[in-house]
Amino acid sequence: MKLKVLLSFFVVIFLHSSLQAQDSLHVHKADSTISYQDSLDAIKLRIINMNPYFTLHVDSVLQYGFEINKPAKNYYWYLKNAPVGVKLDKNNGQLYFKAEKSYFKSGKLKYDVQYKVEMGVQSLINPLEKVDTFCTIVFYSTEIIASKLKPTISNNLTLEEGDSVKFRIQCDEGTFPTEHITMYTNIPIANYTSVKKCDDEFEWMVPYDFIRDNDTAKQKQLVLRFIGADKFYNRDTAEVKLFIRPGIDYPTQYQLHKRVSNEVATYVAQLKLTFFVISRNIKKNKSTRVGFDITSSTTALAGTALSTAGESTSTKNVGKILPSVGLTLVPVKEAVAPNKVQEQNTATQVRSVAKRLEYLVSENALIGSRDVTVQAKIKKMQDDLKAARLQLVDLPLVEFDENLTLEQVEKFFTDPKVNKKYKLKVN
Repeated sequence: MKLKVLLSFFVVIFLHSSLQAQDSLHVHKADSTISYQDSLDAIKLRIINMNPYFTLHVDSVLQYGFEINKPAKNYYWYLKNAPVGVKLDKNNGQLYFKAEKSYFKSGKLKYDVQYKVEMGVQSLINPLEKVDTFCTIVFYSTEIIASKLKPTISNNLTLEEGDSVKFRIQCDEGTFPTEHITMYTNIPIANYTSVKKCDDEFEWMVPYDFIRDNDTAKQKQLVLRFIGADKFYNRDTAEVKLFIRPGIDYPTQYQLHKRVSNEVATYVAQLKLTFFVISRNIKKNKSTRVGFDITSSTTALAGTALSTAGESTSTKNVGKILPSVGLTLVPVKEAVAPNKVQEQNTATQVRSVAKRLEYLVSENALIGSRDVTVQAKIKKMQDDLKAARLQLVDLPLVEFDENLTLEQVEKFFTDPKVNKKYKLKVN
């Protein structure tokens, strides 16, 4: 009986000790778990397999999984900036890209260009715990497609002197883009805008002395060659031919027309003044006093009477007739100041030439600033002015003085009475 009681006592003590040991074990396990989590949080987040540079061939696939030094289930991945087609799995950091040819043919991607992929990883629990980084992707191809130059005008163009030409040099990019363009010409030219890179404009105005007066050819050919090269010196050439013909120097011809017109106008003004002086002299001749010249009348009558008298009886009476000859009178105006027929004809001629030259200037006036007949009009005025001067080569021209104005001369020239006097008559 005593033995049973003793055994029971030992069993109770053993069970109590076991329970205390288990409680102590649980406490130690809990303490160890908390300390591991604390130590894990204290570690700084980083990517343990970062690859900063990728080289990818066209039509190939890029797959790369980024890893971090912490449990991936508590973090997510994101892209900040990347070329077209690049993907990043937000759960496990898997980077994926398929380099299809369509991206390069459409111009969205280019070969041998470094594309920057900016990405990051962030904690789902603590937003402040994150890492931002980037990597670089370069695409290459073993197939070489040459870049082409393409002018925005046709290859053959016809111009005249004074015309301007302006066009752009575009580039059809191939495997490697065109980096620089060089221009060559078969004839030296100046004052043009050079082309050095794609989309630059060539601009040039053809000078009026491009075709010299002593040139036998009436047309010149200017060849423009644009040579583009990439970084590996693969070249492409675009050629534009300009056929240039003689043109009209409108600014110079306009000044020449103005000078000839002024020269004709000056000569017409001098003719009008000369006509004015000649006409006034003729008019003064009409106011000469009308008297009688007895001497001339007596002499003429005596000669007539004596020549007809003969030896007749009437001859003896000649003394009786002579006293009456004083009744035969001759006007002094006709004897002293005869009618100036030559001056009258000269005045008519001068007035006719002046009116013809006035009509010449109005008929050959310019129509706009680019009259294509300007050279013919200048030549017509020069020829007619020369003919008029030759016609009146012996006429002394009268110069204007301070006592006479151009308005007075013009008023006299257009006076209706004067026009009536010098008006041509048809019998």
